[in-house]
Amino acid sequence: MFRIIMLMLTFVAFSVGNVDAKEIKVGIVLSFTGPIESLTPDMAAGAELAFKEASDSGALLSGSTITTIRHDMTCIDSAAAVTGAEGVLSQGVVAFVGPDCSGVTVAVLAGVAMPNGVPIVSPAATSPALTTMEDNGLFFRTAPSDARGGEVLAEVTADRGISSVAITYVNTDYGVGLADVFEAAAIALGIEVTTKISHEGDKADYSAEVGVLSSAGGDALVVVGYLDQGGNQIVRGSLDSGAFDTFVLSDGMIGDSLTDTFGTELNGSFGSMPGSLDTAKFDSYAGENGITGSIYVGESYDAAALIVLAMASGDCDISGCQGSDDSASIAANIMNVANGPGIKIYAGELAKGIRLISAGNAVNYEGATSVNFTEVGEAVGGFVEKAIEDGVFTTVSSR
Repeated sequence: MFRIIMLMLTFVAFSVGNVDAKEIKVGIVLSFTGPIESLTPDMAAGAELAFKEASDSGALLSGSTITTIRHDMTCIDSAAAVTGAEGVLSQGVVAFVGPDCSGVTVAVLAGVAMPNGVPIVSPAATSPALTTMEDNGLFFRTAPSDARGGEVLAEVTADRGISSVAITYVNTDYGVGLADVFEAAAIALGIEVTTKISHEGDKADYSAEVGVLSSAGGDALVVVGYLDQGGNQIVRGSLDSGAFDTFVLSDGMIGDSLTDTFGTELNGSFGSMPGSLDTAKFDSYAGENGITGSIYVGESYDAAALIVLAMASGDCDISGCQGSDDSASIAANIMNVANGPGIKIYAGELAKGIRLISAGNAVNYEGATSVNFTEVGEAVGGFVEKAIEDGVFTTVSSR
């Protein structure tokens, strides 16, 4: 009889402990088509890896699991991005990873996230305008602002002995913001800017832009744009005309699809992107899970991980935290887990982080990219200098 009673009690305890287990939905809203489409598959996979860790742990919200809903933000069509995000939201998501491109991020933040009180954590939106945009405490980004990125790119250019440049930038929030910062920083460092012109991201012919840039000349052409649309075509035209053979590349131009297309034609070209020399451990972990650790993949993992740990940090009392998938609770707790103080949690340790939080311990999420937020919820971040050698991108140094 005693054994039967104990079995019944065990069953009841197990049932009560798991009665609140549920399917939690999170949107992954990235630009799967358009000017950065070669980057986003691994970015999405990086985010989904973090959500899988949380689901597999069995420790999140009484054994709840996370289901992701992907949607294509296109990078360039803000109206379509808003409509798409609204469609994802209607399916019951509690937070968004993304968007990625700055223009559509601004639109989704203003048109979807703020009216509905849903947090978004962008892994790649870098426009300086987002720093001061009203966000009701709902916007976070794991990539640093171009306010610093443009300065770093100018420093790299000066250090390589470039004394004059022509600049072309994609006519988006990202392109305008980064080009303006780069120009001011370059001039301050004694680099002559021979011309600065915009380009659209979806033209069939860029001969007019190449002609203007060629006439102005310079030691190098700065291309602030996208590697899969527009920027790559301007590089092609500049090489064919013989106007430039050295290119200064923004982060949106750094990816394997560029070197796969041009190979050794771009030897000697260089650029910078968010990151650090300490990402080798994450790249190895990502590789073990079939993911290429390229640009913004670590930031995407971290965006998802922050959402997970913020969920775990809800509904707390003196005995610990039960966790909450309420959007407002997630938004309120992201800064707490990002900046600590607490036990440091790295990529691959989300189960550990969830259990620590559940037991009432504070955590300080370091993740894949050494996450540390400013007071407005954006990554302080570091940058790495990249160069093209023997037809491939190599990492030169960190800044």
